Amino acid sequence: METLFLRLKELYQDKLRQKLPTYERFLLKNLLNSPSKHIGIYGSRGVGKTTLLLQLAKKLEYESDEILYISCDHILLSGINLFELVEYFYKYGGKCILIDEIHEAKDFEQNLKSIYDFLDIKVIFSGSSAIKLTNASFARRYSMFHLPILSLREYIALEYGINLNSFSLDEIVSNHTKIADEILTKLDDKKILKIFKEYQNKGAYPFYFSDKPSYYQKINDTINTVLFTDIAMLYGVNALKIEKLKKLLLSICLSKPLELSIEKLSKTIGISKATLYKYIEYLHRAELLRHIIYEAKRFKTLQKPDKLYLSNTNLLSTLCKNSDIGTIRETFFSSMISFNYSIYFVDRGDFLVDEKYVVEIGGKNKDFTQIKDIANSFLAIDDIEIGFGNKIPLWLFGFLY
Repeated sequence: METLFLRLKELYQDKLRQKLPTYERFLLKNLLNSPSKHIGIYGSRGVGKTTLLLQLAKKLEYESDEILYISCDHILLSGINLFELVEYFYKYGGKCILIDEIHEAKDFEQNLKSIYDFLDIKVIFSGSSAIKLTNASFARRYSMFHLPILSLREYIALEYGINLNSFSLDEIVSNHTKIADEILTKLDDKKILKIFKEYQNKGAYPFYFSDKPSYYQKINDTINTVLFTDIAMLYGVNALKIEKLKKLLLSICLSKPLELSIEKLSKTIGISKATLYKYIEYLHRAELLRHIIYEAKRFKTLQKPDKLYLSNTNLLSTLCKNSDIGTIRETFFSSMISFNYSIYFVDRGDFLVDEKYVVEIGGKNKDFTQIKDIANSFLAIDDIEIGFGNKIPLWLFGFLY
């Protein structure tokens, strides 16, 4: 164990010497301010969890021999008992360990529980959204933080060097005209509608900024890693069935959301409805797919199709180049809203958000016909820079975080 530990310390120091991005995601401040001794960070592959952990390691106030970063996907840790490793570090003065890619460690849930129960050490770990880190039994012990894709606001900061504020949903709904005007003023000669279209196609994943020409190939590689590694390993789906998952993603990409009945999808893909529901849950957890249910289905059993989207518009751009414009708009809106707010679809309008607002999404000629006389309803409109009354620019929902 001593030889392994010394090698891990060397690897950690090498990591710290690497140049890290200067941009800090909003979650970094939340992690630094958290009083919890056991913190979990989950998010889809490619959103920057490793970078976040290393930035955190540099800011935490520990002596060099009191803190350690490890990544469970490193060959040195293959077959190593995680509890025994952390216990060894603790016995020799360790006070904080950052564990990356924890889902790659054998029996990680049981080992984490033992660390929690028996060792007085701060543990910050990260893992793919596909793993069971968001289970209720898991989340009771640990403070869990979700790292999402970059928002439109964050894309602007990284691509154009313009730092803008984020706003709550209530602030946007009640004060969108003033907020949009302030943003447009700060953008100066940069055109928000042009930037918005850019963002819908690229830049949702931070690795875009380190290798722009290979961006779509890297997204494809990320999708394959999630399918053939995370889902296959964690849920025991064999390679032949993984091809069914890819077919499911493509079917969603090429269809309008409400065209996707479960019965039709199961026939198209060639699996039973029960298996399809399981696969939808796996893909939803892995943040490749977004499953939005009909609002009334929360309270009673209804034969009503759910809405299925790819998780973000960059996935749409990668898997199918000519997506329906309505699907693109709804995918963007749901991807931004879902980070902090609940979302269901409804009969009148497109979505019920945060149990409070009914939202209809469309182009600049969209009117209030479908949602007239509904309290707390508004239109999220594409292709406008600034709104008026209950018409809010769609792009502005990219400033929720």
